[in-house]
Amino acid sequence: MAAESYKLDVSQQSDIDELVDQVEVDILINNAGLQYVAKLEAFPADKWRLLTDVLLVGPAMLTRGLLPQMKARGFGRIVNIGSIHALVASPYKSAYVAAKHGLLGFAKVVALETAEFNITINTICPSYVKTPLVENQIRQQAQEHGISEADVINNIMLEPMPKKAFIEVSELSASVNFLISDAARNMTGQTLVLDGGWTIR
Repeated sequence: MAAESYKLDVSQQSDIDELVDQVEVDILINNAGLQYVAKLEAFPADKWRLLTDVLLVGPAMLTRGLLPQMKARGFGRIVNIGSIHALVASPYKSAYVAAKHGLLGFAKVVALETAEFNITINTICPSYVKTPLVENQIRQQAQEHGISEADVINNIMLEPMPKKAFIEVSELSASVNFLISDAARNMTGQTLVLDGGWTIR
């Protein structure tokens, strides 16, 4: 199985259309992401729209563009990288939470529409993964709450998790490998949660 990389702005339909014309894709991982942290009344409207364009509209339009070729070949695996915030909410993240919640509903609809074509679509929902995006969130949250970055990590990010640990990138890649494997061929429209016990309370 070979992977190739392409530059793509998922918020631009023209970029999506151009990519779809260039590639044949069996496996699609929707993983583009960004974050902005602010109270709703202080949330710039253009930032709100950008987050939903990147986190929800982009994956939907990319999936839409690639589905015909997957259907024609009778095979496709789509994995959305969601978030714990597809299941729960945190303050100051209205756009992100709304978009990630929408991603779960989107996957369920596509699963119903593609079941007869040997196509699956599932969403992995991790709690915090220590990435540059999360590092930036730590700084933003510290500023918004008026607390230290250490307090953001311990009292906001990891506090709801009984296991008190960031999710590793290796856990995400292993989960993706499972979802695209033959062992998961009848798993579709589902949510795989990696949250250190956050949502079992």
